[in-house]
Amino acid sequence: MQVATKGIVLTSIKYGDTSLIVRIFTFSDGIKSYLLRGILASKKGKLKTAYFQPLLQLDLIASHKNKGTLESITEAKVSYHYQSLHTDIAKNALTFFLAEMLSNSIHEEESNESLFNFIEAALQWLDTHDEFSNFHLYFLLSLTKYFGFYPDTKNMDLMYFDLLEGEFITSPSLNPIMEGDNLKHFKELLGINFDAIHSIKLNKRNRQELLKNLVLYYELHLQGFRKPKSLAVLNEVFS
Repeated sequence: MQVATKGIVLTSIKYGDTSLIVRIFTFSDGIKSYLLRGILASKKGKLKTAYFQPLLQLDLIASHKNKGTLESITEAKVSYHYQSLHTDIAKNALTFFLAEMLSNSIHEEESNESLFNFIEAALQWLDTHDEFSNFHLYFLLSLTKYFGFYPDTKNMDLMYFDLLEGEFITSPSLNPIMEGDNLKHFKELLGINFDAIHSIKLNKRNRQELLKNLVLYYELHLQGFRKPKSLAVLNEVFS
């Protein structure tokens, strides 16, 4: 079945000498993997290697057999041209990290229009703003709404947050918890939107600790989730 859909590139892996296997989050069918035969050798084909960089937003004409095998792409064009996402060093590091987080988190081969629209709009916000050092923290926290484990915001005045239960508690449990400065900044994130992320003042250690806790939160709530390899690079860039 031929499908016209928007897509956001998550990963691109070389296959053989001339081909790529590309994993894309599509608007129409969720996660899809495509085999792009000969794309690395072709200079005149409709598909360009540059189209399949992490988090690029595309308009696709694709063939979906929906049999669990690799699909194919007939045509692709960029639907939103980033101004800074792949050229700014810090944003580029953020792009690779977020692409890996999304790839490790989204597995369903079914449409999730609200999740797609959120990711699409958030990346366009990142591309057009200069104060973004807290972007990934708020982005990851907001994503949990779509994955079904957004923190229970009742009892936010309590002094501990249980990462396994996803709720605020009165005293430490045997589960991993957040407390102190970490919890303070976590609570601040819960009450804002993207345009206010610069208002949260974090130093290098605060930001790294909060990110470490958010990644752990994903590990505890998503079966099979793997910690991103690009996390160390991201921490270095935002040090």
